[in-house]
Amino acid sequence: MPMSKALCAACQRKIDRMARTCPYCGANPVTGERVDTQAVLEEMFHPREVSATESVIEYARQRQGIVIAVSILVALVALAALHQYISARNTTTTTTSPAVPLTEVADLANQPQESAQPIPDLQYQFDGRSDSMRTMLVEPGAVSPQQPGQPAAAPAAPAASTPPARPR
Repeated sequence: MPMSKALCAACQRKIDRMARTCPYCGANPVTGERVDTQAVLEEMFHPREVSATESVIEYARQRQGIVIAVSILVALVALAALHQYISARNTTTTTTSPAVPLTEVADLANQPQESAQPIPDLQYQFDGRSDSMRTMLVEPGAVSPQQPGQPAAAPAAPAASTPPARPR
Protein backbone atom coordinates (compact mmCIF):
# COMPACT_ATOMS: atom_id res chain seq x y z
CA MET A 1 0.00 0.00 0.00
CA PRO A 2 1.72 3.20 -1.13
CA MET A 3 2.07 5.94 1.44
CA SER A 4 0.68 9.34 0.49
CA LYS A 5 3.35 12.02 0.88
CA ALA A 6 3.15 15.64 1.90
CA LEU A 7 5.76 18.37 2.28
CA CYS A 8 6.59 19.82 5.67
CA ALA A 9 5.98 23.57 5.62
CA ALA A 10 9.01 24.23 7.89
CA CYS A 11 11.80 22.03 6.45
CA GLN A 12 10.35 21.12 3.01
CA ARG A 13 10.95 17.38 3.41
CA LYS A 14 8.57 14.66 2.27
CA ILE A 15 6.70 13.10 5.17
CA ASP A 16 3.58 10.98 5.65
CA ARG A 17 0.39 12.93 4.97
CA MET A 18 -1.21 11.66 8.22
CA ALA A 19 1.71 12.80 10.43
CA ARG A 20 0.79 15.36 13.12
CA THR A 21 4.41 16.53 13.45
CA CYS A 22 7.42 16.41 11.16
CA PRO A 23 9.83 13.67 12.31
CA TYR A 24 12.79 15.77 11.09
CA CYS A 25 12.14 19.20 12.58
CA GLY A 26 9.24 18.63 15.00
CA ALA A 27 7.02 21.32 13.40
CA ASN A 28 3.37 21.13 12.38
CA PRO A 29 3.59 19.96 8.73
CA VAL A 30 0.65 22.13 7.63
CA THR A 31 1.41 25.45 9.33
CA GLY A 32 5.18 25.10 9.85
CA GLU A 33 5.05 26.32 13.46
CA ARG A 34 6.97 24.46 16.13
CA VAL A 35 4.92 22.09 18.22
CA ASP A 36 5.57 21.17 21.82
CA THR A 37 6.28 17.49 21.22
CA GLN A 38 6.35 16.71 24.92
CA ALA A 39 2.69 17.70 25.24
CA VAL A 40 1.78 15.57 22.21
CA LEU A 41 3.66 12.59 23.60
CA GLU A 42 1.96 12.95 26.98
CA GLU A 43 -1.42 13.20 25.21
CA MET A 44 -0.79 10.00 23.22
CA PHE A 45 1.15 8.04 25.84
CA HIS A 46 0.04 8.72 29.35
CA PRO A 47 3.15 8.83 31.55
CA ARG A 48 3.11 6.97 34.81
CA GLU A 49 4.51 8.29 38.03
CA VAL A 50 8.07 7.13 38.66
CA SER A 51 9.17 6.72 42.25
CA ALA A 52 12.60 7.77 43.49
CA THR A 53 13.68 4.14 43.80
CA GLU A 54 12.74 3.37 40.21
CA SER A 55 14.62 6.43 38.96
CA VAL A 56 17.75 5.40 40.88
CA ILE A 57 17.52 1.86 39.47
CA GLU A 58 17.06 3.22 35.95
CA TYR A 59 20.05 5.54 36.42
CA ALA A 60 22.14 2.57 37.60
CA ARG A 61 20.98 0.46 34.66
CA GLN A 62 22.09 3.16 32.21
CA ARG A 63 25.48 3.65 33.87
CA GLN A 64 26.50 0.14 34.93
CA GLY A 65 30.26 0.75 34.69
CA ILE A 66 30.14 3.71 37.04
CA VAL A 67 27.93 1.84 39.50
CA ILE A 68 30.28 -1.17 39.54
CA ALA A 69 33.36 1.04 40.03
CA VAL A 70 31.72 2.97 42.87
CA SER A 71 30.56 -0.30 44.49
CA ILE A 72 34.10 -1.71 44.40
CA LEU A 73 35.47 1.52 45.83
CA VAL A 74 32.93 1.48 48.67
CA ALA A 75 33.77 -2.18 49.43
CA LEU A 76 37.49 -1.41 49.57
CA VAL A 77 36.92 1.56 51.87
CA ALA A 78 34.77 -0.64 54.14
CA LEU A 79 37.48 -3.32 54.26
CA ALA A 80 40.14 -0.71 55.06
CA ALA A 81 37.99 0.70 57.86
CA LEU A 82 37.41 -2.79 59.27
CA HIS A 83 41.15 -3.47 59.16
CA GLN A 84 41.91 -0.22 60.98
CA TYR A 85 39.33 -1.04 63.65
CA ILE A 86 40.73 -4.53 64.21
CA SER A 87 44.33 -3.28 64.29
CA ALA A 88 43.49 -0.56 66.81
CA ARG A 89 41.56 -3.05 68.96
CA ASN A 90 44.42 -5.56 68.93
CA THR A 91 46.95 -2.98 70.12
CA THR A 92 44.90 -2.03 73.17
CA THR A 93 43.49 -5.37 74.32
CA THR A 94 45.38 -7.75 76.55
CA THR A 95 45.03 -11.45 77.12
CA THR A 96 44.18 -13.01 80.46
CA SER A 97 46.30 -16.14 79.88
CA PRO A 98 49.75 -16.32 81.48
CA ALA A 99 52.76 -15.30 79.44
CA VAL A 100 54.92 -18.01 77.86
CA PRO A 101 58.68 -17.40 78.01
CA LEU A 102 60.28 -17.24 74.60
CA THR A 103 62.96 -19.72 75.71
CA GLU A 104 60.31 -22.43 76.05
CA VAL A 105 59.27 -21.88 72.48
CA ALA A 106 62.55 -21.27 70.67
CA ASP A 107 65.42 -22.51 72.88
CA LEU A 108 66.77 -25.82 71.61
CA ALA A 109 68.93 -26.30 74.72
CA ASN A 110 65.82 -27.22 76.73
CA GLN A 111 64.75 -29.90 74.26
CA PRO A 112 65.51 -33.53 75.18
CA GLN A 113 68.38 -35.00 73.19
CA GLU A 114 67.46 -37.69 70.75
CA SER A 115 70.14 -40.18 69.93
CA ALA A 116 70.62 -40.84 66.26
CA GLN A 117 69.91 -44.40 65.19
CA PRO A 118 72.77 -46.07 63.35
CA ILE A 119 72.19 -47.09 59.76
CA PRO A 120 71.62 -50.85 59.63
CA ASP A 121 74.17 -52.97 57.80
CA LEU A 122 72.70 -53.82 54.41
CA GLN A 123 73.67 -57.21 53.03
CA TYR A 124 73.91 -57.20 49.25
CA GLN A 125 76.29 -58.57 46.68
CA PHE A 126 78.77 -55.99 45.49
CA ASP A 127 81.79 -56.89 43.42
CA GLY A 128 83.21 -53.40 42.94
CA ARG A 129 81.15 -52.41 39.89
CA SER A 130 78.68 -49.62 40.38
CA ASP A 131 76.28 -50.89 37.71
CA SER A 132 75.51 -53.97 39.82
CA MET A 133 73.89 -51.66 42.39
CA ARG A 134 71.46 -50.21 39.86
CA THR A 135 67.97 -51.55 39.58
CA MET A 136 67.35 -52.91 36.13
CA LEU A 137 63.93 -53.43 34.62
CA VAL A 138 63.67 -56.55 32.53
CA GLU A 139 61.62 -56.24 29.39
CA PRO A 140 60.88 -58.87 26.77
CA GLY A 141 63.73 -58.94 24.26
CA ALA A 142 66.10 -57.02 26.55
CA VAL A 143 69.82 -57.61 26.20
CA SER A 144 72.15 -57.44 29.17
CA PRO A 145 74.84 -54.77 28.95
CA GLN A 146 78.02 -55.82 27.18
CA GLN A 147 81.07 -56.13 29.43
CA PRO A 148 84.42 -54.85 28.16
CA GLY A 149 86.42 -57.62 26.48
CA GLN A 150 83.39 -59.88 25.86
CA PRO A 151 81.77 -60.62 22.51
CA ALA A 152 78.36 -59.10 21.79
CA ALA A 153 75.51 -61.19 23.15
CA ALA A 154 72.76 -62.45 20.88
CA PRO A 155 69.25 -61.19 21.66
CA ALA A 156 67.75 -63.38 24.33
CA ALA A 157 64.39 -65.03 23.98
CA PRO A 158 61.70 -63.34 26.06
CA ALA A 159 61.82 -64.63 29.60
CA ALA A 160 58.62 -65.73 31.23
CA SER A 161 59.11 -64.48 34.75
CA THR A 162 62.82 -64.68 35.60
CA PRO A 163 65.29 -61.97 34.64
CA PRO A 164 68.25 -62.98 32.48
CA ALA A 165 71.43 -63.83 34.37
CA ARG A 166 74.09 -61.21 34.27
CA PRO A 167 77.70 -62.24 33.64
CA ARG A 168 80.18 -61.64 36.41
